[in-house]
Amino acid sequence: MNPMQQMLAQAQRMQRELKKANEELDKKEFTASKSGMVTVTMTGNNKVAKIDIDKDAIDPDNAEMLSETIALAINECLEQIAAERDAIEERITGKANLPF
Repeated sequence: MNPMQQMLAQAQRMQRELKKANEELDKKEFTASKSGMVTVTMTGNNKVAKIDIDKDAIDPDNAEMLSETIALAINECLEQIAAERDAIEERITGKANLPF
């Protein structure tokens, strides 16, 4: 096998490994809790699976704070997912934030 074929084979292997790892990541759950009021669970494909809101946090006068707390928890989950995706890419390819 010539060097070009070896590089192509290695790239194809990396793509298969990345695809498999990303499929596993898509099924994994990430959870973030904020202020003991809100807990958000998301899957690795950035879908919200569950939002738990403490009953004491539901106050019409504090709707804005509750909304902000939910957003913070969702953003924390998204950061966890992105970090895990970067770690997978770096482990398989040696680099994070690849364009594919």
